[in-house]
Amino acid sequence: MIESRCGILCSECGYREQTGCKGCAQMEKPFWADSCPVKSCCEDKNHEHCGTCENFTCELLHQFAYDEKQGDNGKRIEQCKKWKG
Repeated sequence: MIESRCGILCSECGYREQTGCKGCAQMEKPFWADSCPVKSCCEDKNHEHCGTCENFTCELLHQFAYDEKQGDNGKRIEQCKKWKG
């Protein structure tokens, strides 16, 4: 099951229970902001997740994946590859 647009495994997120988050694929907006540029981009292009985009891996997703504070060293990118199959 696709949990997010960017490849984050929401089922492993520590904020899930605290915030009642169901994952961005299942909600209108993320709990942490009014919008998420990755989620918006993916949905505007009618993709289930970033891995199905013709521009995968784009600079926006790369920036999120390797962000100093919020990144996961590319784990989400690898997850999108797995979801794509």
